[in-house]
Amino acid sequence: MFGKDIMTRIDSTNIADLTAKANRKSRYVLRLYVTGATARSRRAIVNLDGICHEFLKGQFDLEVIDVYQKPSLAKDEQIIAAPTLIKKLPLPMRRIIGDLSDREAVLLGLDLKRKRQGTK
Repeated sequence: MFGKDIMTRIDSTNIADLTAKANRKSRYVLRLYVTGATARSRRAIVNLDGICHEFLKGQFDLEVIDVYQKPSLAKDEQIIAAPTLIKKLPLPMRRIIGDLSDREAVLLGLDLKRKRQGTK
């Protein structure tokens, strides 16, 4: 009887909502602002793509925005240099500027790696 009541309560909650909330917490929402098809922009895209596929495996949404094509988005985000990666979620929001070739810095910025004690 007790077990049946618990099952009824669990069944009555929306399992899909619980799953969606759990997925949102671990899902990364990323925006990469680039300036056209420059070598630096391409390098940033390739570097980020490699990191996302290695460390996030399907748990990310990535939007690449060309500031020449959509200057209003860059203005709204106060982008002053490109490439700039913005990690919107999970919080805290972070910005990483450059071609993302410093893998260690990118992993730290995305909170995918912890900073070692005693390092700057």
